[in-house]
Amino acid sequence: MFTHAEVWAAIDALAAANGYSTSGLAKKAGLDATTFNRSKRIGPGGKPRWPSTESVARVLRVTGITLADFAHMMEQAADKAE
Repeated sequence: MFTHAEVWAAIDALAAANGYSTSGLAKKAGLDATTFNRSKRIGPGGKPRWPSTESVARVLRVTGITLADFAHMMEQAADKAE
């Protein structure tokens, strides 16, 4: 399975690989520019905030990568964390 940190690391990597900041990637996908801000990754009371499936689907669509590719990015994040 994957962790909160791995999902966010994959989004960060996806943005960088496509020449965007996370804000730029969000805007390109038609999302609010603050959707992927680091300050929004932890919610009230320290509860992890996960990106929505809609947000992930939109960034995959605009970058042209598959869900399998995104899963591989999460695996790479896990490998780096070990």
